[in-house]
Amino acid sequence: MLFESSRVRLRKMTEEDTELYHKWRNDVDVMHSTNPSLDVYSMEATKEFVDHVILGAPAAKSYIMVEKGNEIPIGIVSLIGIDYKNRNAECIIDIGEKEYWGKGYGSEGLKLLLDYAFYEMNLHRVSLSVFSFNDRAIHLYTKIGFQQEGSSRQCLFRDGEWHDIIHMGLLQNEYFEKQEKNV
Repeated sequence: MLFESSRVRLRKMTEEDTELYHKWRNDVDVMHSTNPSLDVYSMEATKEFVDHVILGAPAAKSYIMVEKGNEIPIGIVSLIGIDYKNRNAECIIDIGEKEYWGKGYGSEGLKLLLDYAFYEMNLHRVSLSVFSFNDRAIHLYTKIGFQQEGSSRQCLFRDGEWHDIIHMGLLQNEYFEKQEKNV
């Protein structure tokens, strides 16, 4: 099935997920490696963000990652800034439940999202941005086939130091070739 792997199922994000997303969005450990602002958000601000940016944007598709064994929501994967004419989008992934970190769930969720992006939506290119200190994510993205395309030098101040934001991209044909090799 398109939105399922052995351990993960993706389901469309709904308004009912706002409270859960609010919890993840305000967890500094969760956002440390993904959110440039590391801010604390009110429930009202999160609701507005979910309503207008996640659910209300025609150029975005967001899915809650659910661990199939116990049906626990563990994170979110999204395609944002979808450009249907030029067939490209940016992808985002956050594992909100920390006990699922480092166990391959992010890889499964991202692969499901990329399968959808490339096989069903027929996108030509998917991009992402990652903080230079996030070695686990960089390793995952590279393993999946993303290539570094550039960086924004020292544009993130985190933990008392300046860090780069690395920009990566993956083309549809590269993804397909990588999938054939893994069969």
